[in-house]
Parts: sequence; C-alpha cells; structure tokens
Amino acid sequence: MTIKPLADRVVTKAVKAEETTKSGLILTSAAQEKPQVAEIVAVGPGGMVDGNEVKMYVKVGDKVLTAKYSGTEVKVDGEEYSIIRQSDILAIVE
Repeated sequence: MTIKPLADRVVTKAVKAEETTKSGLILTSAAQEKPQVAEIVAVGPGGMVDGNEVKMYVKVGDKVLTAKYSGTEVKVDGEEYSIIRQSDILAIVE
C-alpha cells in the first residue's frame, strides 16, 4: 500500500536517531529524543489551501528538519510515517 498526500501535505519517514553520544555513551531507546530530521517519501500536489495558492518547495528524497511535535504519525505495512503540512517543515538539510 502507498500513501498519496493531498493538498500541501508531505509524507516523511524519520531518519534513525543517534544511538551513542559524542562522548561514546550508548543511549537506550527510551532516552533517545524523537528525531527531527526526516526524509520525504511523498509530496502532495499543492494548489488552493484555505483560499491561498500553495506551491510545493520540497521533493521526494529531500531530508528536512521538522517542527518537534508536528504532524500525524501513521503506521503502514509495518513502517512508521508522519504526515505533515509543508508549513511545518523548518528547513531542508543539505
């Protein structure tokens, strides 16, 4: 099954969080923060949203920095994804 976002929404998959600190300490999964860097796996078409024209600036494969508690988390075929609005994307990571 695939996810096709509507309007100005984007489907992202979190990039795996670091398991060790810079000093070499190994973190348990409970101690790791939710990653804010994600890879875009699907992009909506944009268009009219709330009476305003929305142009999509991101594309599939971009790595982006997202707002910490943004979006809706979904699980499809055993994989976890987040569906967020393009406006919740803070930056593209290069």
